[in-house]
Amino acid sequence: MEQMNNYNFSYLIDKIERSNFQMFPFKHIYLENFFSPEHFKEILESSEIKSPLVDSDDELIDQLYLNGYKIIGFPGCVTDRKKYIKWHRNGKGVDHHSACEGFGMALRLYNFSSPILKAINDFIVGKEFNTTIARKFGIDIENCSVDGGIQKYLDGYEISPHPDTRLKAATFMVNINPDPMSELMNHHTQYMRFNPSKEYVKQFWEGNPKIDRAWVPWDWATTEKEQNKNNSIVLFSPDNDTLHAVKADYNHLQTQRTQLYGNLWYKVESIEGILEWEDLDLANVSAPIKRNTPNHLRGIVSKILPRHFKKTIRTFLSQNELGIRKY
Repeated sequence: MEQMNNYNFSYLIDKIERSNFQMFPFKHIYLENFFSPEHFKEILESSEIKSPLVDSDDELIDQLYLNGYKIIGFPGCVTDRKKYIKWHRNGKGVDHHSACEGFGMALRLYNFSSPILKAINDFIVGKEFNTTIARKFGIDIENCSVDGGIQKYLDGYEISPHPDTRLKAATFMVNINPDPMSELMNHHTQYMRFNPSKEYVKQFWEGNPKIDRAWVPWDWATTEKEQNKNNSIVLFSPDNDTLHAVKADYNHLQTQRTQLYGNLWYKVESIEGILEWEDLDLANVSAPIKRNTPNHLRGIVSKILPRHFKKTIRTFLSQNELGIRKY
């Protein structure tokens, strides 16, 4: 078992190995009280995790930099500090994903002053921890690369419902929020299911494994579960039904959404393109067509739809009297 700087986290391996899968709203592992009380207390008392005392967005980012964080590229976020602060101040002049209303900013911890955080960071990107995750989900770890770290997400961070790209083999998130009232705040990951009228999207992805999965609008799915408990972990292997989303709306000057976050990425995965949600919105014939994918994929949807998918679409459209009859 791995041991780092006198911190032994082998019990975390044991918890994952002994865990049972939960199947609702999709296959995943959910564990509360992941870290021992002693370890979790030390994590929250670390200077890098505690919330800085600041009065402005500029001060907050400056202080996080002093604490060892750096802005990173991350879905639902921007890396341009000035652009983010300007948007956060007035909400205008925003270019963001068409299924979202805005964006946030993510920062990852790179310089460690607390031994426990350095030990945890080494552990979550280490071979034993990630081999355990891969084995649990039936993934060949030799075909994967590892990415992970300690991250803070500022207000506005938003990713609309999505199952994750086919390039991702597994993912995990551990809440290590510094505020004792964090469970009541609006910045947690939501786990979702497609609404019945949009189930055809999942069937499309199932029938077309060379087409990558996309973000979809919020009203296409329903939240079934929220990971708001501190010291909880969720792990899953992305599939066509693993819808999850985040929309942070909170005062980040008082505290920040903070997580251990990591992924296994397939080293080789053949994907021919992606259909964005506008291209998949078959119930809305007036939806704009995205032209940024090979061969204008929406224009050949009828040629690549599997037979059972076409039947589902026809039934759905007929029931809803949408007047679209030919596929």
